[in-house]
Amino acid sequence: MTDKQKSKITLMTEGNIFKILLFFAIPLVLGNLLQQMYSTVDSIIVGNYVGSQALAAVSSSSMVVTVIISGCQGIAVGAGVVIAQCLGAKNRRNVFRSVHTSLAFSIVLGVILTVFCALLTKPIVESMNTPKDILDDSITYLFIYSFGLIFTIVYNMIAGILNASGNSKRSLLYLAYASVINVVLDLLFILVFNMGVAGAAIATNISQLIACLMSLNYVMTTKNECRVYLKAIRFHKQMLVRILRMGIPAGIQNTVICFSNVLIQASVNVFGYETIAGFGIYLKIDGFDILPLLSISLAVATFVGQNYGAGCVERIRKGIICGLILGVTFTAGIGIAMLIFYNPILRLFTSDEKAIYYAYLSILYFCPFYALVGVTQVFAGAIRGAGRSMVPMMVLLFSFFIFRIIWIMFVLPNFNSFEGVLLVYPVSWFVSANLMTLCYIKLRKKILRVAKIG
Repeated sequence: MTDKQKSKITLMTEGNIFKILLFFAIPLVLGNLLQQMYSTVDSIIVGNYVGSQALAAVSSSSMVVTVIISGCQGIAVGAGVVIAQCLGAKNRRNVFRSVHTSLAFSIVLGVILTVFCALLTKPIVESMNTPKDILDDSITYLFIYSFGLIFTIVYNMIAGILNASGNSKRSLLYLAYASVINVVLDLLFILVFNMGVAGAAIATNISQLIACLMSLNYVMTTKNECRVYLKAIRFHKQMLVRILRMGIPAGIQNTVICFSNVLIQASVNVFGYETIAGFGIYLKIDGFDILPLLSISLAVATFVGQNYGAGCVERIRKGIICGLILGVTFTAGIGIAMLIFYNPILRLFTSDEKAIYYAYLSILYFCPFYALVGVTQVFAGAIRGAGRSMVPMMVLLFSFFIFRIIWIMFVLPNFNSFEGVLLVYPVSWFVSANLMTLCYIKLRKKILRVAKIG
C-alpha cells in the first residue's frame, strides 16, 4: 500500500506529452461530469416527479451556487498551479507549505461563505426577478444547499492538491461514490418521503460531505510529498501571498463571469417559469461540455506549471498544441452530439413541451460555437500555468462580464425576446477566443524565455 501511494506523484516533465495530458485530463473530465451529475439528477427527478415550477426553482437557485463554487474552484486552480510549480522545482518544503496553506484557506473560506449564503438567501433570490410562483421553492433550495458549501469548497481544494501532483484519478473515484449516493438519496427523499426541492438539496449536501471526507482521509494517509497533517494546517504567510496572487485573479474571474450569468438568468426570468425551466434544462446539459473543458484547461495549466518550474521550454510549447487539439476536438464533438440527440436528452428532464422548446432554442444558439470556448480555455490555462493569472482574468472579465452587461443594457432591449438573451453567449465567446489568442501570441516568447532562465 505504501509503495503504491508513494508512486502517486506524477511529474509531467518527462514522457509522451499527448499521452500525459490525455490520461491526466480524462479523470478530471469524468470527475467534472460526475460533479455535474449532482445537479442534473436533481433536475431530472424534480422535473419529472415534482413539476416544471419546482424545476424552475432549482434551476434559478443553482445559478447562485454556481457563482460561489466557481469562484472557489478558481482559487483552487491557482493553488494547484503553485503546488505544481513547487513540485516541478522539486522543493519539498514549499510543497508542504503550499498544501497546508491551501487547505487552511479553503476551510476558512468555506465557513464564511456558508454563513453568508444562509443569512442572505431570501434577498439574493428576490434580487434575481424570481417569479412569485417559484419564489418559496427557490429560497428553500438555496438555503438548505448553502449548508453544504463548506464540504464542496474543501473537496475542490483537495482535488486541486491531488491534481497538481498528477493524481487526478483519486478525486474521480470519490466523486463516483458520491454520485451514486446522490441518486439514491434523491429518489428516497423526493419519491418516498415527498420532500420536494428540500430533498434534492439535502441529498446533494450529504453526497458532497461524503466526497469531502473520503478525499480528506486520503491526503491524510498518503505517503507522498502532498500528505496533509491536521496539526500542520495553518497559514504560511509567504505561501499564502503566492497562492492568493495566483488564485484570486482566477477566483474573481470565475465569480464575475458566473455573476454575469446570474444577470442573464434575471433577464430570462421575466419570460416566465416555462422559459426558466427550459433554459435551466439546457444549462444542466451545457455543464457536460463546459465543465470537462475546464478540466482540460486545468490539465494544461498543471502541465505548464510543472514544466515551467522545471524550465522545460520545448515541452511547454508542445503541451499547449496538444491541449488545443484536445479542447477543440472535445467541444466540437459534444456540440454535434447535442444537436443530433437533443430530443431524447431534453425529454429526460420534463414532458412540458414549452420548456422543451426553450431548451431546444438554447441548443441551436450554443452548440455550433463551443469550439470557440475550447480555444479560450486552453490558452487561458497555459498562460495561468506560467504564472500570468491576471491576463486571462482581464480577458475573460471583459468578454464574459463587461461585454455581456453592455449587451443586456443596450442590445437586449432592441430584441426584447428570449433569443436576444441567448445570442449574447456565442458573440461573447467569439470575442474571448480572439482576445485570448492575441494575448498568448504576445506573451509566448516572454513566457518561454523566463521558463528557460528558471
